[in-house]
Parts: sequence; C-alpha cells; structure tokens
Amino acid sequence: MSQIRKISVWVPVIVASTFILGFLAGDFVNRENGPTPAQKKFQTILNIVRNEYVDEVDLDSLVEKTIPSLLMNLDPHSAYIPASDLQAVNDDLEGSFSGVGIQFMIDNDTIKVIEVIPGGPSEKVGLLPGDRIVKVDGEDIAGIGITNEKVLRTLRGEKGTKVKLGIKRSTSKKTLTYEVTRGDIPVNTVDATYIASPGIGYIKVNKFGRTTYDEFFQGLSDLRREGAQDFIIDLRGNTGGYMEIAYLMANEFLESGQTIVSTRGRDFTSTSTITADGTGSFRDAQIVVLLDEFSASSSEIFAGALQDNDRGLIIGRRSFGKGLIQRQSVLPDSSAIRLTIGRYYTPSGRSIQKDYSNLSVYEHDIINRYNRGEMFSADSIKLNTELKFTTLNGRTVYGGGGIMPDIFVPNDTSGISSYYINVANAGLLQRFAFDYVDDNRDLLAEASDTESLLKLLPNDDALLRQFVLFASRNGIPARWYYINISHDLIVNQLKALIARDALGYGAYFEISNSADVNVLRAIDELLSGNAAFPIIAPESSAPSPGQGSGKPKTVRNE
Repeated sequence: MSQIRKISVWVPVIVASTFILGFLAGDFVNRENGPTPAQKKFQTILNIVRNEYVDEVDLDSLVEKTIPSLLMNLDPHSAYIPASDLQAVNDDLEGSFSGVGIQFMIDNDTIKVIEVIPGGPSEKVGLLPGDRIVKVDGEDIAGIGITNEKVLRTLRGEKGTKVKLGIKRSTSKKTLTYEVTRGDIPVNTVDATYIASPGIGYIKVNKFGRTTYDEFFQGLSDLRREGAQDFIIDLRGNTGGYMEIAYLMANEFLESGQTIVSTRGRDFTSTSTITADGTGSFRDAQIVVLLDEFSASSSEIFAGALQDNDRGLIIGRRSFGKGLIQRQSVLPDSSAIRLTIGRYYTPSGRSIQKDYSNLSVYEHDIINRYNRGEMFSADSIKLNTELKFTTLNGRTVYGGGGIMPDIFVPNDTSGISSYYINVANAGLLQRFAFDYVDDNRDLLAEASDTESLLKLLPNDDALLRQFVLFASRNGIPARWYYINISHDLIVNQLKALIARDALGYGAYFEISNSADVNVLRAIDELLSGNAAFPIIAPESSAPSPGQGSGKPKTVRNE
C-alpha cells in the first residue's frame, strides 16, 4: 500500500488512469453506437498527451504503475497482478509448481538448504539438507544480498529445464556441482497433523489452495485411524484462498440442509446459497477452530459456518474481517486483475466485512487493534452491537468486523524479554538450529519422530547455554536476568526449530504447540465436552433424490 502512495500524481499518469478506466469498463469504441462522450474525452486527452506532452510518454509503463491505484479506489482487495508475478501467485494456490524441490533459508547472504523434498528433483541428484547453494548456472549468488524472491525466480522454471547448482558441503573442501532437472513440486497447504492428546487430533492449514480439501480430508482420516475422535483445526495466520475449498471442508462437519455460506453479487453467477449435503465423514466429531487477527476470507467462511450452526467452538482472537469475493480475470498481456464481484454472508446472515470507507484506517486496522489493547483484553474489542444475529441455537453473534471467538485467548507474552526480542530479530534462533542440525546430522538421523528426537538433545539448561554462547559470538551479549525470564520460551523454540530442520515442518508445530496457550485451551475444552453443541437440523434437511455426491449443494438465486 505504501508503494502505491509513492506513485507520482502527474498528468500522464492521470491520463493513463482514464484510459484504463475506459478499457476496463468495456470496448473503447462501441461499434454499434459509437463512443460515449466520456470515451471521446478519454481518447482526446490521450491523444493530446501522446502528441504534445513535453517528454515522450511510455504509456505501457504508465499503465503498469496506474492500474493498482485505480483498483485500490474500488475496495482494498481488488488488485492488479503483473504478468511477471502471475505464475508465482497462482502457484501458491494451484497445488504445484516446477522447480528443484528444496526448502531453504537465507543466512549471511547464503542459501542454506533446510529440507530436500522426498522424491523431488534435488533428492534424485544427491542434494542434502545442510548444503549451501553458492552458484547457479556458474553465477555466484553468495554474498550478493540475494532475496527470497530472487531465489524463487532463479530456482523455479519450466518442467524439464535444467539448472546447475554449485554446492558447498561440510564434508567437501571443494565446491560440488549438480545438474538438476526441474520437475513438478507439490505445494502442501496442510503443515501438520498429529495427535495432540489422547483422542484429539490437531491439523494446521496454512491456506485454501486447490489441493487443500484432499490434504485436509486425508489428514483427518489419518488422525482418526490413529485414534482421534475430536479435532483442533488451526487456521491462525491463514489468509484464505479458494472459497470452494472452504465449502468442501465445512461440508465434512455439517448436517444435510445446513447453510454453509450465502453470496450476493450483481449477477446470478455470484449470487447463491451453499448448503451441506449430509455426506460428511466427521459429523459426529467435536471441533475447535483456532483463529487470530490474520485469519481471513475462506478461513472466516469455514469458521462462520461452524459457529453459526453451533457446530464448532471458535477459540483465539477476532479474525481479520474480509467478506468480499474476488474473481481473477487474465488480461491480453498475461497480467490479471482480481476484482471484487460479491459479498459473502455466514449462515446467520451476517457479513463479517469490516468497514473500508477510510482506506487508511482499514490499512492500519491490525496495528490499531494492538494499540488499543484488543490482543490482550476482550473488553477492548469494538463490536458493532447494531449488527446482531443469532446462531442456529439462539446464541448472539455480531457482523461487520470479523469472526469473534466463542472463547477469547489473549496474545501470549509470557517469556518475552528484550533479550528474546533481540535474538529473534537477528534470526539467531533459526541460525543456531540450522547449525546444530548440520553439526549433528548423523546423530539426529537416528530419530524417527519428535519423541525420539528430543531424547537425543541436551537437557534444557545445556541447550540454552550453547545458544547463549552462540548469540554472544554473533553480537548479542549474555544478559542472564532477561535470559532466565525467557528460558522456557527460548528452549521450546530451539527444540521446535531443530525438529523442523531434522524431521520436517510438521515436527515444528508438534513441539511448539506443547506450550501454545490456544492449543492447550482447545484440548481442555474438548476433554470437557464443551465443543459438543446439540445439533438441530433444519426442517428441510432431508436430502433430495440423487443427492449424496459428497459435495455441498449450491442453490442459485436468479
């Protein structure tokens, strides 16, 4: 948003804006009726600028700079995606991309391989966790201030293309060279599934992508086979994605005929009511959904469907508040716009879209929430009490500003000290964990799960002392008064990060969540049976003939 504000407001840009507006509104010249007065005006101004402006104008460049500003004036979520970014943006949701198949981090201007994706192109040629990528196709990329974006552009590419990687490895004095043939790499949207407590499964969903429902269903099924009867669904930090995926996921927990969501737009294609079809496999499970201020869009559709049907318990903090629906349209030059074409409403009829009449206030909403204490006290939350709705069983819920949790859990600041902030901001926790795993890879290879891994680590005090010495060598002096305040937090984070680097991303959550107040509260509520709302099915819940496809039913309003 700040970059948009930096765009100069000078004559050629304004002219380009009017040109784009005319283009997006329809054909520039209506072949049957001729141009409208407004279109004539746009064309006249454009011609004047092209022919008479003091400097030569690059209209293509101005178009690229101006479209984002144009769409921003509609609403905060209509957006322009340049052609150069469209593939990467779509890759995150589509479920796969072509690349070399590694997870990496940048440390001291060096690309460090954290994980080699099993079965991927890099594993096939022999790359290992802990490798440092120092050359790509003969070009030095270490020590040049490389960014994550540059790494992605360099390593991704068309399937079947080749890239030569120069590798520094601790067991070799010389640089090793590997030629990797890029291939399809899955984009996993479920980060972790594990048994959080006897009978309780935990599943973390990071976005709603094309493959999320399949991953989600598989994760729930695996957890059930491991003994889970009830589930914690963690949507914290999940900013959304495909709405249809949220419908499918909610359908797994709802009875036939129960509304999942309603959408309303200017035409019948964006106006509909989605109801469950009664074929869900987990309709008898207790459900807790974890939300925070960064849970948005599809996350809120899913949570709203369960909350309004009194089907799940929502724990955490008030969600983001995005109730607008975007449709992506690809333009002739392979760029795209995502235009808001409708609003969605939860089963009780509420829109959770927060006010965006003042874009500056909207942009700073999360910061303002922190400043007024909302993250730490439920009493500080501003609710629009005029937008009052009722759930299926008569509980009161509110619209106009996100999903308010049934149980508020404040932001956990226990263990936070100036020392912890300093080492975290410097990235030293991640760097220590990477180096520790790299130095002890043979030992840690004996671990098959988090339980066996933790037995191989030093005791808590010894691990902390090693880290404090490491931090001192990297510019953060030991301050034991503050270190002792953060003792448990630092140790837990180190163990979680070591587990991530040694066993995979899912292991991080398994250890980190052992001290997570939201997860612990969810476990308590499930064990107490407090998430078992009585189900009152709608009178129209009987399935219609031929129903039972395993997908929600869509009713179009024409």
